[in-house]
Amino acid sequence: MASIALSTGVIILMVKAMLYYCFMTNNIVSGGLVHTVPKDLKTVLLASPKALLAWENISVKARNEWICWTVTVKQEKTRQDHVVRTCSQLAEGKRRPCCWVGCIHRTDKAVSPWAQKVLIDKQPKSSAR
Repeated sequence: MASIALSTGVIILMVKAMLYYCFMTNNIVSGGLVHTVPKDLKTVLLASPKALLAWENISVKARNEWICWTVTVKQEKTRQDHVVRTCSQLAEGKRRPCCWVGCIHRTDKAVSPWAQKVLIDKQPKSSAR
């Protein structure tokens, strides 16, 4: 009886391929800690195998950050830009949105004083330094 020795790298690739097939054939995209995946983001992720695999390999908190970064903008054009950037940056290997203060909707951690003042209370920046 011949045995087949598989390297760890080959096994990891096989598992990733099976996971990708499972998600793609069922149109499943995992959500975040607080947020669910909006339809526009889901559509773009399902269209990009590399981005979808990266999405499924990041933590639930990281997925939550990407979703919150996408949905908490004021203008539709900015939202569309964030959806596209989420996909491209995940495909490039980024695990979280750059320069993002974090999700202000999470209840498992306190909101920073800056986020409370600027993002939640929406107080203008003071001109005095």
